[in-house]
Amino acid sequence: MLTGPLNDLPAFLGFALQGDWLAVPSADDLFRMLLRWSHFVFGIAWIGLLYFFNLVNVPLMKELDAPTKGKVIPKLMPKALYFFRWGAVGTVLVGLIYYAIYIIPSDAQAAGAGYHSWLGIWLVIVLVTYAIIYPLIHKINDGRVLAACIAILVIIMSCLMIYLFKGNKTIAIGIGGGLGVIMLLNVWGIIWRYQKKIIAWTADNADNGTPIPAESAQLARKVFLASRTNAWLSLPMLLLMGVSHGDYILFIK
Repeated sequence: MLTGPLNDLPAFLGFALQGDWLAVPSADDLFRMLLRWSHFVFGIAWIGLLYFFNLVNVPLMKELDAPTKGKVIPKLMPKALYFFRWGAVGTVLVGLIYYAIYIIPSDAQAAGAGYHSWLGIWLVIVLVTYAIIYPLIHKINDGRVLAACIAILVIIMSCLMIYLFKGNKTIAIGIGGGLGVIMLLNVWGIIWRYQKKIIAWTADNADNGTPIPAESAQLARKVFLASRTNAWLSLPMLLLMGVSHGDYILFIK
């Protein structure tokens, strides 16, 4: 009973290869597909761990006593943070390559603008925005006030990109990718940099009884604020990445 369909397979493949609906992809198509696939894989690892930290790990750590934390943190956090921070690098790096090769050039040419100037302006806008966000995370300890300040900065950044750039994909991916870069800088500039110290202090305390410095609580608070900022920024980032491949934002002219 199973041999009948198999006997028809050569004829089907011959018909398929002659049809227009089954074509051998070009090298450029394969490279583009590889970039997008890599972007998805790195992004799932990064954002998945981000949600794990915020939705599972933070509430759990609040319930553990100091001796238990001394056993859990040195074992759990180094490996989790390894995949977290390198997932962030892979996501942003592959996304930047895709944005620079396939998105900006076509829209810049259609608008009569310079490709390199658009890319440079975009990067400057993102970095200036983060240059303001970084000290805010260190100076503002109230999460609600910090969230309001960052929201205003993100809105200003988005409005600048909408004003300067043309094309739905350039704008949507430009804003979403900009949020991704900000999140990456939070990962490496605050979360990982401070977590290294906290993990080392916790392990030393568990192994040798060395008192944990009072600075640890302050650093933990900054890690929490940066991580929670990334969790909230991931929502519009993912939305913009999704709508960039459809006609969902035609109100942007």
